[in-house]
This record gives sequence, C-alpha cells and structure tokens, in this order.
Amino acid sequence: MNTTRTHVSQANGTGQMLQDVGQAFLRALRSQIHPKMIMALFLPVIVTLVLGIVLFWLAWTPLTTWMSEYLTNSAVPGVVDPVIGAAGFLMLKAWMIPIVAAIVLMPLAGIVGLAVAAVWIMPMVLTFLGRRNYPDVQARGRHALIVSVWNALWVSVIFVLGWLITLPLWLIPPLGVVLSIFWWTFAYSRMMRVDAMADHASPKERKTLLRDKNAGYWMIGLACALINLLPPAWVFLPVFSGLVFAHYSFESLRQLRYQQSADTQMDSGEIIIEEDRV
Repeated sequence: MNTTRTHVSQANGTGQMLQDVGQAFLRALRSQIHPKMIMALFLPVIVTLVLGIVLFWLAWTPLTTWMSEYLTNSAVPGVVDPVIGAAGFLMLKAWMIPIVAAIVLMPLAGIVGLAVAAVWIMPMVLTFLGRRNYPDVQARGRHALIVSVWNALWVSVIFVLGWLITLPLWLIPPLGVVLSIFWWTFAYSRMMRVDAMADHASPKERKTLLRDKNAGYWMIGLACALINLLPPAWVFLPVFSGLVFAHYSFESLRQLRYQQSADTQMDSGEIIIEEDRV
C-alpha cells in the first residue's frame, strides 16, 4: 500500500512539474512578442557576433596551424596512409580541421552571449514580468548583481573546460550530439535559474526553490539545449530562455510564499484554539 502511494505521489509530482514547465514556455512565448522583449533580443546577438568575429580572427590561424602540425606529427598518418594514401590524408585534414576549429570556437562565443543575457538582460526581463505578470511577488533578493556575475563566471568556466576536455569523445558517434546537449543543458539550467530568482527570492527562498524545483529547471535547460541544436534559434534563445526561467521561477516563488503564508495562518489558528481550550 505504501509503495503504491509513493508511486502515485511521484507520478502526481512529475505531472505537476511538466504542467508548470509547459506553462512557463507558453507564457514566455506570449511575453517574447512584446516590443520590449523583441528589442532585448539584439544585445546578446550583437555581443555573440562581435565576440565570434574577434575569436575567429585572432584564434583561427593559430588553432588550425597547431591542429595541422599535431595531426602530422602524431601516429594518425601512419594509420591512415595505408588505407587512403597520403593525398587522402591531406584531404582529410583539409575538411576536418576547419570543422573541429569551428566546434571549438563557436560555443565560446555562445556561452558569453548567454552570460550577457543572464547578467544584463535578465534584470530587464524580471522588471518587465514583475510589473506586468507578477506584481504580487515582492522583491526580497540581496546582492543580486554579485550573485548573478559570480554564477555566470563559474558556469562559463566549467562549460568551456568541460566542452574542451570532452571534445575528443566527439569522434565516437553519437557522443558529439549527446555531449553538446549535455553541456548546453548544464549551461542553461545552472546559469539562468539563479539569475531568474536573484532579484526576488531571499537567500533562504532561493535555496528552497533550487532544491524543490531542481528537476523542473533541468527540464527547461534540456528543452533549451535541444532547441539550441537548430542554428536559427541562436538569435532568440538567450532572451527567450530567460523568459522561460523567469516565468517558472516567479510562479514557483509565488506558490512557495502562498504555501508558507497558509502554513503560518494554520499554525496561528492552532495556537489560538489551544489557548481557548486552556
């Protein structure tokens, strides 16, 4: 009996989480078409494009030269030459090196664009949604900017290091796609969830939401990572993901405070009843 109740409770919890996540995405779609949020799309895109151009300009030649020399001096030619010949190996290098260089450099620009959206655009998103959709959710956050910047820094560093360390595993199909989804899920969920609640949730509330809503945040991050596989999504996803995480966090914070208020009133009522009995 207890096992059955546990399974039912878990199923209900999962169903509620899916409903909350779906609701956050639908609300984010409606918010995204507002002129203010459309204008907000451009800053992360501009930063990503500019950084991408600078990275490719500064790092492309050194990176491709190093990769070419590494391949030439490694054991790869001795293994490949008997199969496809020297000319085949040169052709392999000609198309493989630019692809690998792009796989290395493009995510670096992308994670900076996401960090810009988290640190600079998210406060604008929170102000917009707070006034328009959640006026009843008071801002109780402390040191929001410091929390946001620190969170963006450590998530970006872990993302870049993890991406580069696991890059050789891309040679094993289909780990390239799996690792890309994993690292972008990590980036979106870990970066956006903190910024989405830093202004409004108190440190204690933030800790509670990160614990109780962890699965929901990871699910949103996974959905964003899957959308991120489509290049056109790179234009709107940094801001749109911020809207999704913000809606989810606002609603979760509203429910948390409502529950805490109800518990407090219940406790007060019980105390009054006990006093009357005495």
